[in-house]
Amino acid sequence: MINLINDDCLKAMAEMDDCCIDLTVTSPPYDNLRTYKDSLEWGEHVWKPILEQLYRVTKKGGVVVWVVGDATIKGSETGTSFRQALYAVECGFNVETMIWEKTGSGCLGSNKYYGQNFEYMFIFAKGQPKTTNLIKDRENKVKSGTVKVNGGLDKEGKGKTRTVERKPLGKRNNIWRFDTQKNSDHPAPFPSAMVNDHIISWSNEGDTVLDPFMGSGTTGKMAKMNNRDFIGIEKVEEYFKIAQDRISAT
Repeated sequence: MINLINDDCLKAMAEMDDCCIDLTVTSPPYDNLRTYKDSLEWGEHVWKPILEQLYRVTKKGGVVVWVVGDATIKGSETGTSFRQALYAVECGFNVETMIWEKTGSGCLGSNKYYGQNFEYMFIFAKGQPKTTNLIKDRENKVKSGTVKVNGGLDKEGKGKTRTVERKPLGKRNNIWRFDTQKNSDHPAPFPSAMVNDHIISWSNEGDTVLDPFMGSGTTGKMAKMNNRDFIGIEKVEEYFKIAQDRISAT
C-alpha cells in the first residue's frame, strides 16, 4: 500500500488513526535555512504539534528517525535540534542520538571553529523498539579464543577459562558515514542508503512507514523497495509530483 498526500502534514496527520505507524523516517526543515518554494512556515509553534502528532500515530514500540541540523546565527548554533529532542521526551518518546557523518570536506564554517561535517539522527522510540534488525557490518578486531573467567580456580589451581566464539562482524555503531545526496529536484535530499538502513533496522516487511516531509520521495522509494507500506505527505505540489514519479518508477 502506497498512500501519497499532497497537503500540510499537520492537517494530514490529524486525520490519521492512533497507533497506526510502525516507523517514521523523515528530515524536517532546519530552522529557516531553506524556503522550499516559499512554502515554509517553521518554528516551535509548528514542530511541537508535529512531534505530538507523531507520538499519537506511532504504534507502541514504533520508532521515529528524525534527521536534523541547526542553523548558525550571529556566530552561534541555534540549538533547535536539541530542543526538538527534549520536547520529544516530554511527549513520551525515549531518545537515542545517532550521527550522520558526511564523507568529504563538509561545511568549512567560519575561521573561528572547526568545519562541521555531521547531522543528528535522533531515534525517538515509543517505549522500547519492537523491531531491531541491527546491521552487522563492523569487523570484530577481537577474534574467537580462550579467555579467563573472573573468580574461581580450576582443579589444578589455575584461573578458570572458557572458549568464546565471536562472529567476524559485529553490530554497527551509532555514527554512520554516507555521502551527501546530489539531487537537482529538491534542495535537501538525504542519502538513499541511509534511509534504507534505517528502514531495515527498525521495521519488518509489511510494516507501515511514514514521512511527513516527503520531499522528493526518498523514504517512499526505499520503503517500497523493502516491501513496506508507505504514507508520504508533501505540501509543495512540485516536489509531490517528483515523489510520485520516483516512487511509481521504483
